[in-house]
Amino acid sequence: MLIGISPLISPELLAVLHRMGHGDEIVLADAHFPGETFGKRVLRADGLRIPALLEAILPLFILDNYVESPLIMMAPVAGDQLDPEVEISYRKAVDKFWPQTPAIKRIDRFEFYERTKSSFAVLMTGETVKYGNIILKKGVTPIK
Repeated sequence: MLIGISPLISPELLAVLHRMGHGDEIVLADAHFPGETFGKRVLRADGLRIPALLEAILPLFILDNYVESPLIMMAPVAGDQLDPEVEISYRKAVDKFWPQTPAIKRIDRFEFYERTKSSFAVLMTGETVKYGNIILKKGVTPIK
């Protein structure tokens, strides 16, 4: 255990977050996501929900403020309905640390898969909500 680091952050996840550069992306994937198919570096956070992981990760790095949206989620397939509470819960976690972050952008399912292929890492979670995947784009760490 480390002081100031959430116990939800595994040693492997902490190393990945540290190694990511500005502009790199990490996919927080729901339990149904084909992470092993599309991700080149896959980590496990089984049993953990994405809002809790966002609250653990976001104090550790800044979101990219040089892009239109550093937060990307999958748009629903035609005929599917989104549960608005999913995005609300994610946004609540984001706003706790980075309230000036632009709105979450939604992209097509297959575009999301392609984006995952070029991501730095995929974190497979225990999230079970439909369309629960989110991509975080890391920004430039400020020097204090």
